[in-house]
Amino acid sequence: MKNLTIDDFRLMLQRALKRIQEREEEFSKLDALTGDGDHGTAIVSAFSAAVNAAEKGTELKTMLSDMGMAVMMQTSGSTSTLLGAFFLGMSDSVSGIDPDVTGIKTMFSGGLDNVRKQTKANVGDKTMMDALIPAVKAMENCPLEEIEEILSAAALAAQKGAEATVDMVAGFGRSRNYGERSKGFMDCGAASWSTMFAAFAEINSQTS
Repeated sequence: MKNLTIDDFRLMLQRALKRIQEREEEFSKLDALTGDGDHGTAIVSAFSAAVNAAEKGTELKTMLSDMGMAVMMQTSGSTSTLLGAFFLGMSDSVSGIDPDVTGIKTMFSGGLDNVRKQTKANVGDKTMMDALIPAVKAMENCPLEEIEEILSAAALAAQKGAEATVDMVAGFGRSRNYGERSKGFMDCGAASWSTMFAAFAEINSQTS
């Protein structure tokens, strides 16, 4: 695939929501170890708002903006703030009707840049940034020219980043108050965001 159509991206979002819903209980159980235990519910609600907004979209840039605003207006909490910022940043950075590989890299990089404006968390802090930052960097650095290939690179990097949080001591947010007790399990945010990227990489099998 050389270009990403709005229909392609809409299917990617629907697949991501499905995969996140499948792991909703798991995400909340991970969150309960150091937090409120509601991350599964929060990420499903936020992503559902985005997908519902995307169903009405006819142009990618506007659709991404509508998605970001829907997430922020219809749901609340840090999950919504960060996911909404991600889609709004993508909207600000995308150009053209059906972006090619370079355009997609720029779009995802813009999403990350906007999330960085909302949080100071970085790789190693045991947050969703441990999945998001490696995923976007892997896309940016991927020399291959097919969309499927850069999405696969992002998914692999996000998964590795999420897995790395198991051995981390939380350095950000409420979890950092647990110190060494925050080790030994995956961060819920990193788990959910890596699930999103894994679903995006299923672009060649969108029918199931």
